[in-house]
Amino acid sequence: MPAAACPRSFHPHRRAAAALVMCTGLLAACGAEVAGTAATVGQLQAEQASQARAQQQQIVEGMKQAQEVGLQRAADAAASAGQ
Repeated sequence: MPAAACPRSFHPHRRAAAALVMCTGLLAACGAEVAGTAATVGQLQAEQASQARAQQQQIVEGMKQAQEVGLQRAADAAASAGQ
């Protein structure tokens, strides 16, 4: 059947072009969503790393304080024993 005899809405080339445009749009939307998700995950990981460093610093400070208290107690015990 000649191309002129086909109705416009049924022309196979137009359908293929429309399908290609639609697929391209869907893939672009998926790509944008994946990029957005990756950015969100990266931001969450950075926040978690920051929180972990803060928690580590608190633990180190607590251990230093405990060590100072222990050294002071040992010094006090040695001084009491020497009297």
